[in-house]
Amino acid sequence: MKIVVCVKQVPDTEARIRIAPDGKGIAEGDLNWIVSPYDEFAIEEALRIKEKKGGEVVLVALGPDRAQSALRSGLAMGADSAVHLKDPLFETLDTLGTAWALAAAVRPLAADLILTGQQGVGGDNSQIPGLLAEILDLPQVTMAVKVEVGDGKATVEREIEGAHEVWETSLPAVISAQKGLNEPRYASLKGIMAAKKKTIETRDAAALGLKPEDLKPRTTVVGLELPAARPGVKMIPGDADTQVNELLRLLHEEAKVL
Repeated sequence: MKIVVCVKQVPDTEARIRIAPDGKGIAEGDLNWIVSPYDEFAIEEALRIKEKKGGEVVLVALGPDRAQSALRSGLAMGADSAVHLKDPLFETLDTLGTAWALAAAVRPLAADLILTGQQGVGGDNSQIPGLLAEILDLPQVTMAVKVEVGDGKATVEREIEGAHEVWETSLPAVISAQKGLNEPRYASLKGIMAAKKKTIETRDAAALGLKPEDLKPRTTVVGLELPAARPGVKMIPGDADTQVNELLRLLHEEAKVL
């Protein structure tokens, strides 16, 4: 069974984000970059399926040179090989362009299952799984918290607001991973050493059969702003009765919610 996992490299979730001078991106500078946590769930699930069913796990990532470190992380966890999509044309892609590039790389791999994270931490667009499935003309199930793979089909439990629901889909299909699907493993020293010898194939737009007009962005970032600073906590002194009366006054006169 061949499983392809789409991987995105994102800033460390504990990093302090600064806006770039042009106001349209983030200042990368000394940021630490990691595999998007949702994609770690996807990698782990692919490895668990491989351990049960056999086969191989192939990682695909789009990005600059630094994206190879994300692929190496996945290879150290146990993936078999990786494909790095790198081209100057990819530097200005929107989510649709990214999906087209990923689809062009995934299609010839003839995967039995394609796994992605539910969303890439940072952008949090949650658009790639659906776009990828549409371009590849495959069924999709999103926000998976449990996946059981059978002969030519998969049973997927997914999370919805206030409940879970179960879907059955034919394979190949695109399934996106949600938090709770599993607990990603740590790479062992043996895995880290083995990852250094595993293959990462680099492919550009031409190798994928893509032209500039295929990747032209349909959306434009007008500007980014950091959230407004939150006001400090206001402490109300006095006994309980005094505090309650003052709180009611503040809610009525300042917050104007009463």
